[in-house]
Amino acid sequence: MKLLKFLPLLLFFQPAFSNAQQTIQTPEKNQVDRSLVKNEDYSMVWYAQKDTTKVEIGKVETKIMKSDNRITVHTTVKMKNMPDWKDETVATYPGFAPVKHTSFNVQRDMMLDFGKKNTVTGYYLDKKKNNRTEINETTEGKFFDSNLYTQLIRWLPLKEGYTTEMAIFDYNPASGKGIMKAHVTGTKKGMYKNKPVWMVSVTDDISQNKALNTYYIDSRTRELLKQEVDMGPRKMMMERL
Repeated sequence: MKLLKFLPLLLFFQPAFSNAQQTIQTPEKNQVDRSLVKNEDYSMVWYAQKDTTKVEIGKVETKIMKSDNRITVHTTVKMKNMPDWKDETVATYPGFAPVKHTSFNVQRDMMLDFGKKNTVTGYYLDKKKNNRTEINETTEGKFFDSNLYTQLIRWLPLKEGYTTEMAIFDYNPASGKGIMKAHVTGTKKGMYKNKPVWMVSVTDDISQNKALNTYYIDSRTRELLKQEVDMGPRKMMMERL
């Protein structure tokens, strides 16, 4: 789940291949290290940040479940005095091709089924406008679900200067077109709470590349320890509990 995705409720989470002119990564061809993929259950505190002050917005709980042929990422966002926001992404394993994506929150409900014949079906319910849009879209090419690629970043062969692009699908009710790109724009070594980390900079077409996400990934365990989101005047951050 992406912090950007929580706009206008706000948003959260976010690719892969080496430098220069490499082929864009897809479920058919990618650099994900399957030996790094494991079952996980972790929580992060989500903050809004202004200068040196940060205000807690809520908590994000993530559970990753892997079987022989499926991987599921379930995310629950808990905010004070609001119903939980729940997202679930199911993909094939070890291929990571999208199977299903559901998202339920106070503003809208969405369900996407990714068919075998390059089709995406489902619905998008705008609760504010009481408007339901039926989805039946023919797609071209292979891609990852936008709710999964943020996890895939942690399992890439990260190194100093590593960059890449990734094909993703993110349903846009305004245009109806969902295939776009995510971009790892830079990777460098750093430290976070006395732990060596990879600091990975990421943008994507969902935000028109206006939001810069920086992931602090433990270089040994590949756990996500921190995420920063810079949207100009608006800045957010998540820290692992």
